[in-house]
Amino acid sequence: MDPHLKHLLERLGQALNESISDSEPIAETIAEIKREGYDVYFLLQATIGFRRRAEEDDFESAPLSVDGKTFTEQDAEFLKALKIKMED
Repeated sequence: MDPHLKHLLERLGQALNESISDSEPIAETIAEIKREGYDVYFLLQATIGFRRRAEEDDFESAPLSVDGKTFTEQDAEFLKALKIKMED
């Protein structure tokens, strides 16, 4: 993995951890659970997907139309990943 990308992913992980740690509602709920006599352990899993965009890729790509419904190229890729076919 590219060292710069690895660094960015580590920063993302730290930012997610800090946002959870700094959450007042989470801290209050943990305190309440502890008052009830329990220890709290977190095991959070996140799947982060990424791909390098080709220079001509654009998130505002031309929409596709199927049965009068409009989809972006990203919608089509997502549906394909879920093994959902889009009929032309």
